[in-house]
Amino acid sequence: MYIIKRDENNPILHPTKLRRFEALATLNGCPVIYKEDQYLIYRAMAPRDPLVTHDALISSIGIAKWSPVSKSYEKRKMFIEPSASFDKFGCEDPRVTFFEGNYYIFYTALSSVPFQAECIKVACAISRDLTRLESRHLVTPFNAKAMTLFPERINGKIAVLFSAHTDEPPTKMCIAYVDRIEQLFDETFWTKWHETIDENTLHITKTADDHNEVGAPPLLTKDGWLLIYSRAQNYFDERERLFTIEAVLLDKDNPLIIKKRTKNPILIPETHYEEYGLVGSIVFPSGALYDEKTDSLDIYYGAADMTCAKATLTLSHLLSSMGNDDELLTRTPNAPALLPLSDSVWESVAVFNPTAIDLDGTVYILYRAMGADNTSVIGMAVSKDGTTIDERLSLPIYVPRSEFELKHGGPNDNSGCEDPRITLIGDTLYMLYTAYDSVHVPKIAMTSIKKSDFLNRDFTKWTEPTLISPDFVGDKDSCVFPKKIDDSYMIIHRIDPQICADFVKELSSDSTHLYRCVEMMQPRAGTWEAVRIGLAATPIETDKGYIMFYHGVAKDKTYSLGAALLDKKDPSIVLSRTVEPIFYPKENYEKFGLIPNVVFPCGAVLRDNTIFVYYGGADTVTHVATVSLDKLLGRLYPVFMQDNASL
Repeated sequence: MYIIKRDENNPILHPTKLRRFEALATLNGCPVIYKEDQYLIYRAMAPRDPLVTHDALISSIGIAKWSPVSKSYEKRKMFIEPSASFDKFGCEDPRVTFFEGNYYIFYTALSSVPFQAECIKVACAISRDLTRLESRHLVTPFNAKAMTLFPERINGKIAVLFSAHTDEPPTKMCIAYVDRIEQLFDETFWTKWHETIDENTLHITKTADDHNEVGAPPLLTKDGWLLIYSRAQNYFDERERLFTIEAVLLDKDNPLIIKKRTKNPILIPETHYEEYGLVGSIVFPSGALYDEKTDSLDIYYGAADMTCAKATLTLSHLLSSMGNDDELLTRTPNAPALLPLSDSVWESVAVFNPTAIDLDGTVYILYRAMGADNTSVIGMAVSKDGTTIDERLSLPIYVPRSEFELKHGGPNDNSGCEDPRITLIGDTLYMLYTAYDSVHVPKIAMTSIKKSDFLNRDFTKWTEPTLISPDFVGDKDSCVFPKKIDDSYMIIHRIDPQICADFVKELSSDSTHLYRCVEMMQPRAGTWEAVRIGLAATPIETDKGYIMFYHGVAKDKTYSLGAALLDKKDPSIVLSRTVEPIFYPKENYEKFGLIPNVVFPCGAVLRDNTIFVYYGGADTVTHVATVSLDKLLGRLYPVFMQDNASL
């Protein structure tokens, strides 16, 4: 499990009318170090020239130097001009590698207009000092793009990785080996190599509808070559096409062998600068820099074909999550903790989706229960150690009482009090739950009870429930935040498909009403949380922020668990969020039940350094999983975020 954080200064490079060659776009930048200074070599686009007869936009390649003082790229200038016969109509998407004393800048070269496959090839420029070019060459005699040079020889050979036949699919991601760099500029070499293209193809495609291109130059890690690449899902369907950034780990000695890969996209278009530009909704990886001191990997990418942007992750976290069973939570023994009781009228069918609270050294687990008529009530179990059930009450502690939660549909339709979340504020316990009458949209109801009455088990003292969400919209997955924020109470809720917040001055039956959806988090397309997301448990306070567990639903309807870190001063701001799920259906009691493939927590308790997470399995049973607070915070608040916070 890992997080990725977009740079707060994004876009880090954007067009400027001060220089015509980059007045329209500055994109797909590749960083490189020269004498301890960082440079960005990027594609620049000029506006159309009214004096030319074609409509093509001409790209050149620019270079800029990073200034740690201004925290921006300065001294921007054109570095490779489209002037050779093979690139006179454009130089695009550079990838630069320092190799055996020279900088090799491979780029896409366009030799004619209108742009067609036969005029789109790979070229290379060579520089010793990033000041001037020593030479430039046409590389491939056939259609190709996105070539990059491995920074070290592999088994004594020079190796390049590139995408062949990108404009005449199917695209192939290929590797070629030479003894001398000059062989890459020899047409006879490529003619012979092309005869064995299938033997030199990296089988990276996940589905037949994908379109893949090489992203950043490969990075050598202790486990192999890390390749950050572009995956366009559903490429041949414009309505469903999704550009994403993913990664594979290639064998150190034979990079045609994929050792492991990311299960979900590292990055998808989400921000305004990624969604709006010359070509909207694109993130395209083009370079990377690794900082060994902080174990951080900066990924540079083009945003909406208009600007350069950067995002950072922890390399070791990424590598550990690739291809592995990287669940962060551990299920406790003797699973499941609670099963339906066949001889019970009210909990014979399901006992699931529990909230929990730790009061005076005892954990109280409040779970949703259903009998044969599918009416949801709330039962309670008690645990001293947080995992072992010491007591289970024979009667529900909360039942439907108001018209908005009583059954108005068929006798066996779902209805009642669903999925509670409980919060202690002062001496009062506030419980929010989903109220459903089997006819109208589900809504959020609130009730409360004094802590003393709860501990005395006088459950007649629950206040009369009141609806706090509007009548006209379905609303679920809600809790009262555990602390006041600037004299207001924050309430988290879900307006499908996103997680929202609202702020109220009082918690009372008369004045608590939700009027706004202050957007906190959206689903991420093409991932484990593509369909919808919702709050899991009441957030947990730490010295770094509030940990909020949340569930995500994939296209195949699998419910998994993620985690986010919320800002301490304004918890509606998400500081970080897991890219991969931290917990997902794996055991039979999570995969098979009333609703298959579901883990759905509604409660979490922190004891010492351990978080106990209480969840429903397959909408049928209840169980408990644990995670180390330090380990989870280490993923949600890695070193590179700590360094930025201290600046």
